[in-house]
Amino acid sequence: MLIANDPGLIRHILVDNAQNYRMATIRQLILRPILRDGLLTAEGQTWKRSRKAMAPVFTPRNIHGFAQTMLERSQDFAERYDAADPPGTIHDIAREMTELTFDILSQTLFSGDVVTESHDFAGDVENLLNTMGRVDPFDLIKAPLWVPRLTRLRGNKVMTQFRKIVDDTLDARRDRIERDADVPDDFLTLLLRQEGPDGLSADEINDNIITFIGAGHETTARALGWTFYCLANSPQERQIVEEEIDAFFEGSVPPPQDWLNALPKTRAAFEEAMRLYPPAPSINRAALADDRYDECVIPKDITVLIMPWTLHRHRSLWGKPDAFLPSRFWPENRDAIDRYQYLPFGVGPRICIGAGFALQEAIIVLAVLLSRFRFDCSNECKPWPVQRLTIQPQGGLPMTVTARR
Repeated sequence: MLIANDPGLIRHILVDNAQNYRMATIRQLILRPILRDGLLTAEGQTWKRSRKAMAPVFTPRNIHGFAQTMLERSQDFAERYDAADPPGTIHDIAREMTELTFDILSQTLFSGDVVTESHDFAGDVENLLNTMGRVDPFDLIKAPLWVPRLTRLRGNKVMTQFRKIVDDTLDARRDRIERDADVPDDFLTLLLRQEGPDGLSADEINDNIITFIGAGHETTARALGWTFYCLANSPQERQIVEEEIDAFFEGSVPPPQDWLNALPKTRAAFEEAMRLYPPAPSINRAALADDRYDECVIPKDITVLIMPWTLHRHRSLWGKPDAFLPSRFWPENRDAIDRYQYLPFGVGPRICIGAGFALQEAIIVLAVLLSRFRFDCSNECKPWPVQRLTIQPQGGLPMTVTARR
């Protein structure tokens, strides 16, 4: 195994010579049972077809078009905190951010047509990732997928439930398309219109919907939860963000698609939280042929492990690496950060296709909620970060929510 922490080596592997590297076997053994040929796990022509099919949805123009819906769903979500909970009520912010980001995803990409009867979708996602998205001893010895993973047997029921949600959602949309009954021009319709021998197979469409429902919103939810946690533990940094947001809403408020650039210190806090708690904590590759970078020899078939968790805290790259210091990401300081030492969304051909969507969503959510409420850790809020598909807070993020105005 080669563990790559040098930004130049990372660029070589993920960008300059990316064609020489495939997904690592262990990563695929963990993720493919959940995502199959979704965008995160597909390779070769399957990945190229899927990436090409989805690219039109995530252009800046389309992402900006989602901003108003993101704002409305965030405002509606804020009403739950306005419902006069007794003082000291504990909210699991980790779970509630999962609920909010799923709601936003459902409304923006699927026009609210995700067919689910679950009243605890956040719990379903957590159960799925805790039972399916973890390393099994058979993964470490690279046993074939047909060998049962005892650690994941409990996840089969949840996985079946997720597959049923997707099947029912797609069947309902196919019926609307066939009847030409006011079909939304959204992500779901786009994928289904590319179904066929020259486009995506039915299974590939299912896998990509699973990827976005089960993982696409999960990364943003985790990043938001950790941001509230970091701000709660850094009162001075929280004050800076609150002052920026308060001044923003006291002036002439621009349309929500412009908030990302209008709130640089709020964005910096979110990005610094992703540095300390990167939603996707590892990037795994394997060399297809012998390679070399300067004095580093990279033999064929070696597993290459790039870990944002380590990279983002590396003492040769960051000053005070364990401290929460959003000022690193203020506009005047950003140029000091090498492009390949900070990888919250990956880099290269397989960079996260939804990065722009996630950043816009996060800043809208933070602006809406922090303008009205203050989030503080309860005595029980002592989260231990655990790696599943994302970095999850073991025990959740129990916090109190207090009205600011």
